[in-house]
Amino acid sequence: MATKRDYYEVLGVDKNASAEDIKKAYRKLAKECHPDLHPNDKQAEERFKELNEANEVLSDPEKRARYDQFGHDGPNMGGFGGGAGGFDFSGFGGMGDIFDQLFGGGMGASAAQRRNAPMQGNDLRYDLRISFEEAAFGCEKSFEFTRSENCDTCHGTGAKPGTQPKTCPTCKGTGQVRVSGGFMVTVRTCSTCGGTGKVITDKCSACAGTGRLRRRRTASVKVPAGIDNGQTIVMNGQGEPGRNGGPNGDLYIQITVRPHKLFKRDGTNLHLELPISFTQAALGADIDVPTLGGGKTTVHIPEGTQNDAEIRLKGQGIQQLRSAYRGDLILHIRVEIPRRLSEKQKDLLRQFEDASSGKEYETRKSFLDKVKELFNG
Repeated sequence: MATKRDYYEVLGVDKNASAEDIKKAYRKLAKECHPDLHPNDKQAEERFKELNEANEVLSDPEKRARYDQFGHDGPNMGGFGGGAGGFDFSGFGGMGDIFDQLFGGGMGASAAQRRNAPMQGNDLRYDLRISFEEAAFGCEKSFEFTRSENCDTCHGTGAKPGTQPKTCPTCKGTGQVRVSGGFMVTVRTCSTCGGTGKVITDKCSACAGTGRLRRRRTASVKVPAGIDNGQTIVMNGQGEPGRNGGPNGDLYIQITVRPHKLFKRDGTNLHLELPISFTQAALGADIDVPTLGGGKTTVHIPEGTQNDAEIRLKGQGIQQLRSAYRGDLILHIRVEIPRRLSEKQKDLLRQFEDASSGKEYETRKSFLDKVKELFNG
């Protein structure tokens, strides 16, 4: 078992050192080898234990007297409770502020500075529903939303006019408390001030000490032409006010586009299902087709147009966002077969069928040829 070093040697002081000299020496050396500053360093940990053991004895007049008389066994002799292996941080005003004592409050001050530094306010989100046409052509929309703002009475301090928040007595304004667990120090948010470092004794009656009030505001946003469902518009500075002079947050406008009764969108292209009669499909026709925005255009249906055929109208689609380019309007032909026919119509169709040579139905003819080939081997 290793022999313990002399406690005076451990702290680097002579035997006539005053209590203040011992305290200063311990602070200096403990700061240099504190385990929190040397993680996973076993030597630093052992050195810190040795320093604490020496300080516990030499900072206590009775234990020091016993040590001077009997050596390392002296502090444990009768009536001295605890052992030389235990740590007494009474010289630091309790374990809670050992870090502040060791490091001159530097870490706490840094934390307080960060909390008191300007902080940007919270961002907000608003869901804005617009019509299909408004998304396609752009629009300007006014809307109401709610946000927290600085109280006009206390100007955001939370304190009654004429008073000011005071430094928190628990954390001394750092916003943090430190609790020791063995050789580790756990830092926690101060429960008294909630981490602000300040407490309000005389609260503002208007905001109940919060410094903020919920207010309903009206804003206007320009929705650009071509915006799509799910896209976002950012209104800079329209979020909640910052703290400690920090800038406001932003307001994010989430766009929801209501579906159209006729048109469907795919990027910048529009799609429209166009039903036509089988006569129009067979003979061809000129048909008026609606366009987005309430207008119409005439489309020629070529003779012999088949079901599911597509007709593309260039430049009749959606404007690309922040661009002059426009997509196309794509017509999807749906040939409708009549469900109820009069006897006259049926007779006419039978006459048409009787007069057919079969060449009019290319797909059917191809199918029948394949069936014939299959069965005739």
